[in-house]
Amino acid sequence: MALFRDDTDYTRRQEGFARYKQLMSFYGFHWLRINLLTTAGMLPLAAGIAFAILTSSLVVLLPASLLGGMLFGPFLAGLVDAIMRGLRDAPGNWWKNYRKSWRQNWKSSLLPGAALGFFLGLFAFMAHIMASAVVSPTPGTVLMLLLSASVVLWFHTLYWPQLVLFRQSAANRVRNALLFTIKHSVRVLVAVLIQGVWIALMVLLAPWTLIVLPFLGFWFPIFLAQYRLYADLNRDLRIEEQFIAVEGDPWAKDSFEEPGDEAEDAEPDPMNSGTRHWEALLRDVEKNKEARS
Repeated sequence: MALFRDDTDYTRRQEGFARYKQLMSFYGFHWLRINLLTTAGMLPLAAGIAFAILTSSLVVLLPASLLGGMLFGPFLAGLVDAIMRGLRDAPGNWWKNYRKSWRQNWKSSLLPGAALGFFLGLFAFMAHIMASAVVSPTPGTVLMLLLSASVVLWFHTLYWPQLVLFRQSAANRVRNALLFTIKHSVRVLVAVLIQGVWIALMVLLAPWTLIVLPFLGFWFPIFLAQYRLYADLNRDLRIEEQFIAVEGDPWAKDSFEEPGDEAEDAEPDPMNSGTRHWEALLRDVEKNKEARS
């Protein structure tokens, strides 16, 4: 799924825009598949909010948003987990890792999902009221709505990666998010703006953007935001340092020869898992090249 001419060296971790191309080539199709599942998980929440808006009922909106958000939470956690695994070059099959994410994170994602669903429903309901009101809302009211939405977007941008990466209390995650924002305020602001602009375009250009939603609607803005933040997150939270101790370093070796029968039948070796991981990814890239040619 590499954009532009595919001249990236896949035998080492790239930097800058070459790293972006490398990640898209290795994981883009994986994230697209998970995005389809995430879209399916979003449908109950979207249907509940839409029904509440059509009936103009806050009584319907509250349970629909909370319950729909709880259902959506594990799907979102699976997507964020897949993106964070890609950014740290974690080994393993994408589908096995996705199922593992569900087993590990579904319980802890229920309350954050409910909170996210509540705010999505609230903002959608308020936006509908403003758009259908006889008297146009004041600029201050619109600004307050946008600022509130930005705060919620900021919180979830920094909360969900911690949820899928580490076992810690919600208070610690919030504390880390605040400290990280203070230390890297500009980068965090850019990440929030990237997602905010994407959401605005999806809303303003609807219903045409519904065609894009199942394929790019969720994973692409999250990936762009986390790609922007990952270097600082990794340095401050020691992400790769902790996971390499368990999974091995995917870049520890620069040999990418095809494994023999003995290697295929051998027991997994944590210190060598990264090499087999990159052999599989390189084979996928070659298949994609052949498909495009």
